[in-house]
Amino acid sequence: MLQNNSVLAQLKQQIRDTTPRAEGVIKGTEKGFGFLETDAGDSYFVPPPAMKKVIHGDRVEAVIHENGDKKSVDPEKLIEAGLDRFVARVQKREDRLAVVPDHPSIRNVIKSRIKRSLDESSIGDGDWVVARLVRHPLKADDRGFFAQIDELVAKADNPAVPWRVTLARHALEQASPEAGSDWPLREEGLEREDLTAEPFFTIDGEKTKDMDDALRITTRDDGGWDLSVAIADPTAYVDEEHVADLEARVRAFTVYLPGQNVTMLPEQLADDLCSLWEGKTRPALACTLTVNADGSLGDYRFFAANVQSHAKLAYDRVSDWIDGEGDWAPADDIGEQLKALQALTEARTAWRNEHALVFKDRPDYVFELDEAGNVLAINTEERRIANRMIEESMIAANACCADYLAANIGHGIFNVHRAFEPEKAEAAQEFLAGQEIEVALEALTELDHYKELKRALESRDDAWLDARLRRFQGFTSMSAQPGPHFGLGLAAYATWTSPIRKYGDMVNHRLIKRVLKGEQAPAEASQALTEQLTERRRLNRMAERDVKDWLYVRFLTSAAQNQDVFEAEIMAINRGGMRVRLLANGATAFVPAPLMHADRNKVVIDDKEGRIQIESEERYKLGDALRVQLVEAREETRSLVAKPAA
Repeated sequence: MLQNNSVLAQLKQQIRDTTPRAEGVIKGTEKGFGFLETDAGDSYFVPPPAMKKVIHGDRVEAVIHENGDKKSVDPEKLIEAGLDRFVARVQKREDRLAVVPDHPSIRNVIKSRIKRSLDESSIGDGDWVVARLVRHPLKADDRGFFAQIDELVAKADNPAVPWRVTLARHALEQASPEAGSDWPLREEGLEREDLTAEPFFTIDGEKTKDMDDALRITTRDDGGWDLSVAIADPTAYVDEEHVADLEARVRAFTVYLPGQNVTMLPEQLADDLCSLWEGKTRPALACTLTVNADGSLGDYRFFAANVQSHAKLAYDRVSDWIDGEGDWAPADDIGEQLKALQALTEARTAWRNEHALVFKDRPDYVFELDEAGNVLAINTEERRIANRMIEESMIAANACCADYLAANIGHGIFNVHRAFEPEKAEAAQEFLAGQEIEVALEALTELDHYKELKRALESRDDAWLDARLRRFQGFTSMSAQPGPHFGLGLAAYATWTSPIRKYGDMVNHRLIKRVLKGEQAPAEASQALTEQLTERRRLNRMAERDVKDWLYVRFLTSAAQNQDVFEAEIMAINRGGMRVRLLANGATAFVPAPLMHADRNKVVIDDKEGRIQIESEERYKLGDALRVQLVEAREETRSLVAKPAA
């Protein structure tokens, strides 16, 4: 009998070894079927019965079935579940409890239980919860999907649902930290220069409370400028072992969402004691730096100080005054500085255009909300001269910080950005060659050569080329070691100008203070910390995008009902259609292929090239401007659907 079992097992293994298989990720559709997409780019049909064993996002091994020239797969082995911890809505039907994951491609209704520490009566139909998948049909001994509800996020009728759900989805904190109310200044052994009589000023948004930076500028006899940058000093209150510091390290950044900020530090510090309010004496870490007449940076000096802002200014008012508009005017001593700062800004911008790189200006879209979170308006704010004045000042100060840390310590928290990761550089080179742009590999991987290439590409003013090239480009990351920032065109870049909002800036403050005191620097930041900072920044940006998408859908529901027309630009093209940005408000909408032409077969999409043909004629490409008509606003998926306007 044992021998027969052994033979049977061998036969099964032989059959398994000879059966064609594929490994890939499941992509679900609204119609119940799906596809298995392999890493090599192959795609296999997953019929509806087989989709009942998997969820969108699952990585599985599947058996390939062939029926003539058609191939389908039957998932057999789970390699990695697409769902683990997830946000969902509750379905409560008499004695049955289930959850529906809040995901545009997942329609599964999953049987559930509530963990014992939760009061089951407190959770009702339609409520938002955090759940975990604890059973999966492809796991041994599991017959179906099953989830456990771990946390109530928001009741169904809570007006704060977009914020609560989004923060929970990304596992971000729902509120600012609490850490007591007693915040004495620490004795740090630093001598602080008294600059309270110097007319420093701040420029921020009208409603900004956490003001990190104040400026003071004088014009030099040689035509250059001496710029003093005073930065809020939370480390004057918060020791590295304090609970507030430990919490800030976890949070890494203040989360800025429309209508709500979740601060990294306790609000008493972020919005009061550390904030550089007008008329309030504050401890600061400062840097006085020289900007030469041609915009290049000269000498600089870091030091500790006590400062007092003499004026709280707002971006729009300053810009209006410089442009000769409006009826607001600053005090004479501040006005003289603003004119000098404008001149410095123009010189720095010209220098960076020639010797570094300057980002193209894009407008900001600001949501105007009522107390209940309803969107009253979405205002477009252009990057005006006052915004540029602060931006150039901070870039200069951060460039000095990078140089200071590299020269005196050799490590810190640096923002490192390589335009093309080594594994994508050759592919980018091949792509450019296909556009009759011959470049050496060094132009993609070495900063000086890249700056020349970037300027040459920008002179072409080719939106399609810019968008396609972004597919090969890398992202900014945090590093303990100095490294180039290709986006800015600088050899190194380390921020210290936003310590109320960024934990990495607090780390850099402490390192600068060590140098000022002549103390030995600590060991460099761990890889775990730099990866934590990089990941939290990514999550914060995703949270901001997700809340905005939710608010856009609510705001534009009436526009979709009226089928209003908007000017737009094409952001992305995939196999199903194209994603566009509405220029009036910054919202993104999807234009599916069936809405481009009555006959879907006449629409040919090349997602790799970013081009769309209709009836064998190129109609759209990445970066194109077009007019679209909104046709649907789907709050359940936070998505807008549009079609090309006639």
